[in-house]
Amino acid sequence: MGISEENVKLTKHALEQMQERGITNNEVLRVLQRGSRVQQTEGTLAIHGGIGVAYQKTKKGQYRVKTVIWI
Repeated sequence: MGISEENVKLTKHALEQMQERGITNNEVLRVLQRGSRVQQTEGTLAIHGGIGVAYQKTKKGQYRVKTVIWI
């Protein structure tokens, strides 16, 4: 199964960051689908188009987005 809106869950922190930075849900989805990935201690950082999205993939196949930043 690929990454879609249905399996992406945004934390409150991520939503606040998106609002502060003017980053849309579609941009976050695009980063998750197309971005380069870097493994981190507690998850993965995907980077695409100047946006970084830190997330963890759950056992149920969901993508829990923790942080959204401009790179």
